[in-house]
Amino acid sequence: MSADVQLDDVWIRFQDFVAARDVNIHIKEGEFFSFLGPSGCGKTTLLRAVSGFLEPSQGKVLIGGNDMAGIGPNKRPTALIFQNLALFPLMTVWENIAFSLEVQGVGKAERRKRAEELLELIALPGQGEKMVNELSGGQKQRVAIARALAAEPDVLLLDEPLSALDLKLRQHMRTELRAIQQRVGITFIYITHDQGEALTMSDNVAVMSQGVIEQVADGNTIYDRPESAFVASFVGENNAYTGKVETADNDYVSVATDSGLFRVKHGKRNGEGQLKVGDNAYIFVRPESIKFDDDASSENSFKALVRHQEFEGNFWQVYFDLSSNNKSVKLSMVNDGGSVGHDVGTEVNLGFDPDLGIALPEGTLAAGE
Repeated sequence: MSADVQLDDVWIRFQDFVAARDVNIHIKEGEFFSFLGPSGCGKTTLLRAVSGFLEPSQGKVLIGGNDMAGIGPNKRPTALIFQNLALFPLMTVWENIAFSLEVQGVGKAERRKRAEELLELIALPGQGEKMVNELSGGQKQRVAIARALAAEPDVLLLDEPLSALDLKLRQHMRTELRAIQQRVGITFIYITHDQGEALTMSDNVAVMSQGVIEQVADGNTIYDRPESAFVASFVGENNAYTGKVETADNDYVSVATDSGLFRVKHGKRNGEGQLKVGDNAYIFVRPESIKFDDDASSENSFKALVRHQEFEGNFWQVYFDLSSNNKSVKLSMVNDGGSVGHDVGTEVNLGFDPDLGIALPEGTLAAGE
């Protein structure tokens, strides 16, 4: 079984503090949906509202079309995987997996059969007799998923379950999680501050900031067509320029900046451009979109001074100071076996295609930008 989840005009307040405001989201049945945002943005608060550990101050939570008001966590068609996993160390793996069935009064033979089926599902066949402390971090993660699935929930809720794992194991487990979700076909709602996790696994992502949903879309749209300055600066890396709009239509705008006049895509919301002539705006250009422009032939060309270079194996990261002000710019280029081709201290021309930049209204940037 699987179910859709709807948050209808949900507000969550703690006295004078508003943790989530005016949240309206429809998560489709069988979807892998992620809430992405920095710590304290309200994403875990919304997960608690879906699970029943927290009642909204206003609005409705509906699961499978049914209003969950007054229905506690143990009565909802959901299962929750916590960040610390909370496996029972004195139980075997199969006993951990089948614990919810034991609580329901299911006989031992049936519990063991179901546990073995789930061990096959999570690619740990024959591991049922092991103790939890005999498992690796990734294996424990899969056991926690199997234990949640044993209760046959319509919706599985995951609260930053990979945050305690090392980088390579996190990367491996996000592939595993996505594969498991596709095999079981139930709705997954995932909480994370890690962009890689959200973009890699999710059908759709809700980016949150200070209790507000900034944008809901698939990963490609979130990355390539952000709708706010916060989303553009939080998801991936971006070079940001400030300026004033000189020309604007629904597709492109020209913005006068300290480094020159740049023509870029017009950032849209609900299909409509958000800027008009005279508005203050941000231009965002990703590091991989900026190129060396030695003959200054790009439509958006500007001068910069090579400050330093970082070699990361598959990429060179090159940092510049703009000749026109004190701002820095980052360029990412694939390592093709050669050098960057420009020495530190050299003044160069850089450029980018209008379709690879985007202009958005002034607004709050993500921390560190």
